[in-house]
Amino acid sequence: MPKTQKRILLPLLILTLIASSFFPGSNRANAETAVKDLIILQNVPEIELSGTADNINLDALHVYHDGHFLLASQNLEWTSTNKTVASVDSEGSVSVTGKPGKTFITVSDGTYTDKIAVAVKPDAAAKRGKGKPAVSSKLVKSQEARYDVIDFSIENMTMEEKVGQMLMPDFRNWKGKNVTAMLPEIKALVKQYHLGGVILFRENVVTTEQTAKLVDDYQKASEKYNLLMTIDQEGGIVTRLQSGTDMPGSMALGATRSADITRKVGNAIGEELSALGINMNFAPSFDINHNPDNPVIGVRSFGEKPELVAELGVAYTKGLQESGTAATAKHFPGHGDTAVDSHLGLPEVPYDLERLKAVELYPFQKAMEAGIDAIMTAHVTFPKIDNTTAISQKDGTEINIPATLSHKVLTELMREDMGYEGVIFTDALNMQAIADHFGPVDAVIRAVKAGSDIVLMPVGLESVANGLYDAVESGDISEERIEASVERILALKLKRGIIKEETPQPIQEKVANALQVVGSEEHKLVEKEASEKSITLVKNEGVLPLAPAAEDLLVVVGNIYSDELYFGLKARHANTIWIEKDNLLTEEELAQVKAAKAVIVGTRTSTVAQRSPNSGQMKMANQILAATEAPVVAVGIQNPYDVMAYPNVDAYLTQYSFRTASYEAMASTILGELSPTGKLPVTIPSLNNDVLYEYGHGLTY
Repeated sequence: MPKTQKRILLPLLILTLIASSFFPGSNRANAETAVKDLIILQNVPEIELSGTADNINLDALHVYHDGHFLLASQNLEWTSTNKTVASVDSEGSVSVTGKPGKTFITVSDGTYTDKIAVAVKPDAAAKRGKGKPAVSSKLVKSQEARYDVIDFSIENMTMEEKVGQMLMPDFRNWKGKNVTAMLPEIKALVKQYHLGGVILFRENVVTTEQTAKLVDDYQKASEKYNLLMTIDQEGGIVTRLQSGTDMPGSMALGATRSADITRKVGNAIGEELSALGINMNFAPSFDINHNPDNPVIGVRSFGEKPELVAELGVAYTKGLQESGTAATAKHFPGHGDTAVDSHLGLPEVPYDLERLKAVELYPFQKAMEAGIDAIMTAHVTFPKIDNTTAISQKDGTEINIPATLSHKVLTELMREDMGYEGVIFTDALNMQAIADHFGPVDAVIRAVKAGSDIVLMPVGLESVANGLYDAVESGDISEERIEASVERILALKLKRGIIKEETPQPIQEKVANALQVVGSEEHKLVEKEASEKSITLVKNEGVLPLAPAAEDLLVVVGNIYSDELYFGLKARHANTIWIEKDNLLTEEELAQVKAAKAVIVGTRTSTVAQRSPNSGQMKMANQILAATEAPVVAVGIQNPYDVMAYPNVDAYLTQYSFRTASYEAMASTILGELSPTGKLPVTIPSLNNDVLYEYGHGLTY
């Protein structure tokens, strides 16, 4: 090379090196994180478009060279090519004028541009004012390879990043203390393992402001993709939030027989979660509660009929998803007809496929057809579907593989036979049905090979992550299998707007909004309506409603779960006393009972043992019946089955829930301020297995 060329190139090389140190985007790392494209989110194939709309909100994504994407908001210009058909504002909100035609809505950041069509056609089936034909409008996607953002993301993810999307631990406690604020150690784990999501529990969500801040900090800790922030906010006995509304639960909704009320409940729950930044709810339960002895589902089910469970489950789901919150159907293929709690043991459902399709699987099929976002598995064995066995690590015995770990159940039945394409979650892998019999890493590998997309609450995050890395590297699990799950997970995140933003909303604004939404008056009215319409009068020997004179004594008897029933009655009738007891009364207490104009006995059970006539509560109830000539009104606070232990009571009502609104509704009903309209969502058997009260039974005043 001539010396003159060397003298010229050397300074240029030095300048290039200096420039690469000072100017963003000039070195390889910055090149990878530079913007590659700007696209309209609704053009992405995985995004479902609503059929028609007068007002359409469009979003733009900046796609980066390293595969991640952000909701774009900076320096965007939105335009319409035909404003006589539709206009668009600076935020991407499209307004259809009502005139037929077609326009392209474009967005530009000065470098990149994208467009999507809005087609408006006359709607002959409808009329709009003075006989003018109404119009229907719809978005028409552009179709180019640039919109395959999920595939592009996966191509650019490391194997560890892909596995991370499939991991969902809980951080309920840390070093013996409840986690209510982000800790540096947890933040480091979110980053180190590229976590795809986290589940929250009651210990984590104490107040509205605190919860919003905690969730916001979790999202800040994730680097490329927002987290699925999940929770079990079913309502009723499974309510995690310690602020906001306390909806009465699924069986209470089953008693209302109202899809409209159920949808409103799901929507209110979803709006409160969304305001807090919680973007996914592990609800509703699509389990059918056939078995009165079921210790884990019970009032978490809408009832015992497949059709009722399907109808109300879909209504709840629609309400939830309309709020922008992702919904989950659980526990596939059905945990309702079991007498073992999978938190404590390994239950079995003995039915064949024909029976399962007619009963247990029917609601899940309807959930799939309605577009459920995710399905959670059951730690239950179904030996007539999968008779594969494993050796238990607990005692060396041969056991059937539970559904959570079964390829035949999750892939062959759910995916191939029933056609489900959404995300599959395991139930919590720390539950004893799994943890007792399978090693932590073995359980996760089995779950992934069976078809699970996200492993919930694996035992030992480090060992489980490393176990999955090793399984992929050895070929025991193919990377294509991992990528199939990641594709579904990212599709869900895009669909539900779980996307990092260029300009995130300030936390102060998020908190202010959450304080307005969580526990709002509008939601309280939904809570009140659902609770009131659920109260079911099962038996009445002419004693209800009570109409005590001012001097008449009412006595409420029951354990701590009867306190709000007492408060509700006391507020309405001053001469009311409470005997807090869950066993036989003393002579002094019996004297108070005998002096009463009427006695209200509250019982609350969650197990077969508690419901037995030999339990303390039930001995007490029957003791009171024998001791007084006054009317005895019993209230099944949680389970409608309590009356099995004291069938000779003068009147019996059930409320399915120990939430404040249910107690208030019950007090109003007992004193005649409210007429009961609920219908039993389950059959109540007698102790010798005859029918005591039929499904659908319900009295009124």
